[in-house]
Amino acid sequence: MSEFQIGHTSLQLFILDSSEPIQTDSTYFVRRLHISTAATSTDEEACGWSHLIDVLYMAELTVNPPEGIVAGPVDEKNFFEWEALIAGPEGTPFEGGVFAARLSFPTDYPLSPPKMQFVSELFHPNIYPDGRVCISILHAPGDDPMGYESSVERWSPVQSVEKILLSVVSMLAEPNDESAANVDAAKTWREDKRRFNKLALRSVRLSLGLPPE
Repeated sequence: MSEFQIGHTSLQLFILDSSEPIQTDSTYFVRRLHISTAATSTDEEACGWSHLIDVLYMAELTVNPPEGIVAGPVDEKNFFEWEALIAGPEGTPFEGGVFAARLSFPTDYPLSPPKMQFVSELFHPNIYPDGRVCISILHAPGDDPMGYESSVERWSPVQSVEKILLSVVSMLAEPNDESAANVDAAKTWREDKRRFNKLALRSVRLSLGLPPE
């Protein structure tokens, strides 16, 4: 059991045994509670709510992790920095790879989305050369000023870390070359699949600590 003091509120969090299901309704309740109090709470209290939310999500991802994904805080003293390992989806050029990434959460999370950046090298249309991930769910809430995305595709406070990671897995399997973060990768994906597959295999081998062919 862990106890949190947030403003004038004291909450107790019970970490369930791995055989017990996580109560996702309570997670949703805490998220809604954060949203309703963020406008009136102090910065310290807002950070406290975000901290509690991350604890709950860490428990959920630890007990019921999606297949091919491992994620959690870098350490127990900093719940705003997460690390993740994502397995390359089967039947794609990235199959067999295990790609490391970092997620950085803002202090007003979940009102604003986290940022995600791959540590492993990845040649992909929707990943910048420096590893930053560019997908709709990580874009700020509201309408797209460029008109490429609808508001329902972008971040909203009811999204979850799990949904982000699953969206990234889908992105690896099905690149969006119309909204490219890596223009060279998008062009190669469209025009030269053989070269793209070769460069993807390089990413897979590097992620496993193997020399590129």
